[in-house]
Amino acid sequence: MSSRPPDELPNTLPRPAGEFERLQAVWKRPRGWRVLTQVNNTAIGLWYIGAALLFLVLGGILALIMRTQLVVPGNDLVDYDLYNQLFTMHGSVMMFLFAVPVIEAIGILLLPAMQGARDLPFPRLSAYAFWAYFVGGLVFFTTIFFDLAPDGGWFMYPPLTSYEFSPGLRTDFWLLGIGFIEISAIAGAIEIVVGILRTRPPGMTLDKMPIYLWAMLIVGAMIIFGFPPVILATALLELERAFHWPFFLAEKGGDPLLWQHLFWLFGHPDVYIIFLPAAGLVSMMVATMAQTPLIGYRWIVVAMLATGTISFALWVHHMFATGMPHLSLSFFSAASMAVAIPAGLQVFSWIATLWRGNVQRTTPTYFLLGFFGVFVLGGLTGVMLAVVPYDWQAHDTYFVVAHLHYVLIGGMLFPVFAGIYYWAPLISGRQLSERMGTWACTIMFIGVNLTFFPMHIAGLLGMPRRVWTYADGYGLEIYNLLSTVGAFVFAAGIGIVLLDLLLHFRPAGKVNTNPWRAGSLEWLPQDEYAIRSIPFVTNRDPLWANPSLPEEVDAGQHYLPGTATGVRETIVTSPIDARPQYVLRLPGSSWLPVLAGVGTAVFFLALTVKWMVIAVLGAIVALVSILMWLWQSDPAPSGKLFDIGGGLSLPDYMTGSNSHSWWSMVVLMLVDGSIFACLIFTFFYLWTVTLSGFPPESLELPLIGSSVAAALAWAVSVAAMYVSNRMLPQKRMGAVGLTLTAALAGVWIAFGLSLHALLETNLQPQLHGYASTAYTTVAWQGLHAVLLTLMAGFTLVRLWLGMIDPVRRVVFDNTRIMWYYCAAQGVLALLVMSSPRLAM
Repeated sequence: MSSRPPDELPNTLPRPAGEFERLQAVWKRPRGWRVLTQVNNTAIGLWYIGAALLFLVLGGILALIMRTQLVVPGNDLVDYDLYNQLFTMHGSVMMFLFAVPVIEAIGILLLPAMQGARDLPFPRLSAYAFWAYFVGGLVFFTTIFFDLAPDGGWFMYPPLTSYEFSPGLRTDFWLLGIGFIEISAIAGAIEIVVGILRTRPPGMTLDKMPIYLWAMLIVGAMIIFGFPPVILATALLELERAFHWPFFLAEKGGDPLLWQHLFWLFGHPDVYIIFLPAAGLVSMMVATMAQTPLIGYRWIVVAMLATGTISFALWVHHMFATGMPHLSLSFFSAASMAVAIPAGLQVFSWIATLWRGNVQRTTPTYFLLGFFGVFVLGGLTGVMLAVVPYDWQAHDTYFVVAHLHYVLIGGMLFPVFAGIYYWAPLISGRQLSERMGTWACTIMFIGVNLTFFPMHIAGLLGMPRRVWTYADGYGLEIYNLLSTVGAFVFAAGIGIVLLDLLLHFRPAGKVNTNPWRAGSLEWLPQDEYAIRSIPFVTNRDPLWANPSLPEEVDAGQHYLPGTATGVRETIVTSPIDARPQYVLRLPGSSWLPVLAGVGTAVFFLALTVKWMVIAVLGAIVALVSILMWLWQSDPAPSGKLFDIGGGLSLPDYMTGSNSHSWWSMVVLMLVDGSIFACLIFTFFYLWTVTLSGFPPESLELPLIGSSVAAALAWAVSVAAMYVSNRMLPQKRMGAVGLTLTAALAGVWIAFGLSLHALLETNLQPQLHGYASTAYTTVAWQGLHAVLLTLMAGFTLVRLWLGMIDPVRRVVFDNTRIMWYYCAAQGVLALLVMSSPRLAM
């Protein structure tokens, strides 16, 4: 299909009788208890946002208790032990259970509407991510009531969190308890990235995407590369605690600073993972509130890309006081200052847009103005902390606490609340209260400044952070009193917003409203099926370019006005120029994502308290549920072409790089590869910092013969998979099954030989950082051997049942792609383990 718009509307004739009723029937919402089985983005997005707001309230209550403890010197409201739990849980809840989930939740809710799609490509994956997050998050929070909450700070620095100084289960609840959050975040990133690239409406080329789509695409990529370091770090620290493998113990060849490198490789990009979606929301709202196109669209996209890229060069910003070489400090100091440039560019673009337009004086506008004031001040103090000598003085003081909250509250919370007031009519059909919204914004703005501005001064006077009390007579009393009063004022403002939602927000069915006179696609008439027909986009602001578009879309005069295949569906388009490629059949409501999500949460939480039987049962429930929904995810191609209007007919099945499933596998391998890259970084980092030798002379190296044989086994396995792939088009299904089985045998032989290369030496993982890293690398390959076994078994069963053939081969292709990746990773792992031998 040409990227040129059609000469006339695709469907100008009256629509066939019953077409609209069939569309309504396939998207009908389940009733009763089955409402929990919903998987469409509107329901999941609303639940996600509601859960995130619940955790915002819970985390805020913990903050109010801490501020009450610090209101006067020597207060004894809580003791140091409970304060440490409150402090750790507040940071963990706000970062892991509110900030990241809420930005993904808003994306799941808004992205399909903004890109004129019926839904995102993997609705059950979104539902699974929500249930794992919600159930696991609630149980994780309840640990505060049983004296089991983590107490090592939300950053969990070893060696204080290792087994010697943190016995018991508190730290384990943090390490294993956020495992489901990491899985949920990765699942959401896959859904968002593939959804943006593959389900945009025809004609919406990359340069016509709403700025929010760009923000979420960049953030999805940042999650893919930013979360793996913390996933690996938590796994290594749990191995150290459970089995005494010394990754972070300096006396045994580890290094506690390794944790900081891995954690802040996630932690600092995470700040921008939170900020960039908010900036995307701001860009959308600023243009609408000013009733004029956004000034500097391309420059804002470039600024977002630059921010996302530079953010990965900033992690040492948090480690200036650890004694690093001055040359390294200079580089990271410069990068910390440079990141302010693209952020400033966006701020000036927003101000210029408001200056040029005729600004609507409404609650979203007031929250946006509050965002400008609070975020800019937080950014200025960030530049101050980028200066190394200044950071040395302020690093462990309340100045840093003030900076962090100015950036996060100003850069994320104010835009999110502006978005709540802006997009609430999209779901409920009516606006929230302007009076309550104005009061809430005013009170929140006063509260945030009254809370955190005095902390700058208290920090410069020497008020240390992470303390549960302080002495009298140092001039800190008035600033702590003001901060405590401000915290309650700020909480009152948030309470007004939540009360407004309770009183005036009710999800409606059919919604056809555009109170702000916006120009983006989400303000087309919406119903359970999203929009009636999918338009051809020719402009960044299609509703401004064509004011009659809502009526045309709702009359079914654009593409896919009904259900072409008889089930839920949307159009898949090419990733760059958005040319229609095929009709994607979407799954309907199901209990499987619920069971899989709950099973995942139960597995991690039961594993924490060593309830092994329950953990195994949770894992089985999750695995079986996932396999059952995957079984349904590759329906047989009909072999037909379906008329979607305008003389355009599309198939309902694609393979290879045209398939949305292929793209999801590529994203998943990027996540997997990032975790493995962090493991390799761990190996070489410990090698460079260990003064006693890596490994020390008392330890042997892996057997070279077994390592070479393992590499050859991987090569044979890849060759067998290659042969299997060549035989599939020839319909030699028996040979395909035999060669796939042979390839699987090669995988396990390679793993066995890799393990033998370690077991036949005196290497024991408890002795030294080299040995623990080597065993972890082999264990990682063992985990992938199990994964390939599941994938091969799944593929062989479908092959045996005739559900794989030369056309219907998506399952086989996904297995093959993962196979090649695992083989490359396995060979590289063998080279890394043997590299000290090459250095001799």
